[in-house]
Amino acid sequence: MAYTLPRGTYDILPQDSYKWQYIQKIFRETAKAYNFKEIVTPIFEKADLFERSVGDTTDIVQKEMYKFSDKKGRSFALRPEGTASVVRSFVQNNLGKFDNNVKLFYIGPMFRYDRPQKGRYRQFYQYGVEYFGNDHPYVDAEVISLGYNFLKKLGLSNFSLEINSIGNKKSSEKYNKVLIEYFTPYYNELCPDCQSRLERNPKRVLDCKVPTCKKIAQDAPSMLQYLDEESSKHFEEVQSYLSLLEIPYVVNPKIVRGLDYYTKTAFEIINNNLGAQNALLGGGRYDGLVKELGGKDVSAIGFAGGFERLIFSMEQENLSFGDLPNPKYYFVAIGEEARKKAIVLINQMRMMGYDVEFLIDKISMKSQMKAANKLGAKYTLILGEDELSKNVVVKKNMETGEQIEIKISKLLEK
Repeated sequence: MAYTLPRGTYDILPQDSYKWQYIQKIFRETAKAYNFKEIVTPIFEKADLFERSVGDTTDIVQKEMYKFSDKKGRSFALRPEGTASVVRSFVQNNLGKFDNNVKLFYIGPMFRYDRPQKGRYRQFYQYGVEYFGNDHPYVDAEVISLGYNFLKKLGLSNFSLEINSIGNKKSSEKYNKVLIEYFTPYYNELCPDCQSRLERNPKRVLDCKVPTCKKIAQDAPSMLQYLDEESSKHFEEVQSYLSLLEIPYVVNPKIVRGLDYYTKTAFEIINNNLGAQNALLGGGRYDGLVKELGGKDVSAIGFAGGFERLIFSMEQENLSFGDLPNPKYYFVAIGEEARKKAIVLINQMRMMGYDVEFLIDKISMKSQMKAANKLGAKYTLILGEDELSKNVVVKKNMETGEQIEIKISKLLEK
């Protein structure tokens, strides 16, 4: 019996893995430029961590979490998103003890029992950032600019930033009442999920992708009309800082994000080339979540995005993923003594960090040069009886054909 992948998962094959490595490299470099430090959290956590933080009215908790019980009957879940785990770690490890401004980023797999489709999988890979301890509007703009500039560094161009404010708790509760009043006459036309959402978290109706619900929601009152003075001022200042940073944006009052913990600023960066699944990254401010999960009353903001959609977007725009992962050197050894010497030299070169390939089953000059060509090696290092007698190696440029002799004693220096 041949085994196959579980539905909604995929293998990252060698011919594609370098693309992932390239994107991770650019993301790490960008995060480092903003002084964000990497954090790695477990793939599974206590299930109630996500139920409490993400919200029990969300599709993630109600339908999509991979939950299981251990041998003692305790309930755990594979992480469906990254923020809750990072907040848990922030609280548990008291990361804000010595610094009010804690900047973290993460990269890793997430899991949701979702209907698989292009760009959406049951095991998917996310990158994200979380900034704790500062509620200044500039911080919102800085976090947004990190995501925006990351996409720019990848070479992507056909995307746009959409922003909104969900307001503080007071504004949000007021807006919920307005939405209930608006949607109630359409109750029987809403999908079953939205009928449930209307009673528990009416803003989630605005986020529904069902065509009937989307049509009804088009004329819903705007959140921006119900912001209190504090929330309105914060949102205006975020926009002014984005303008200072020369980051173009569009205000979209329908952005509410799919998780319950957001407050004030919410944003998405949209790929204009894609269809319904078009968000490259999204996030917002979640000032009450740290306290909700047992910590101090610490403000926070962050975003997350998926690698799968990024790779698809870059391929669509014919962008480069950096150099192909070909060996720089291929060692060609002719004769038994030369092969023994080559093995020693190859090991020394690899220990010094040079990428060198040598295939022990290739014997003739012709088969070895053919292998070097097939692997895309930039140079071959040729060692035969003549070279061995002169204590040299011939270095050949595979593109130009140029050859030079290098003393074996000087090889590693070269």
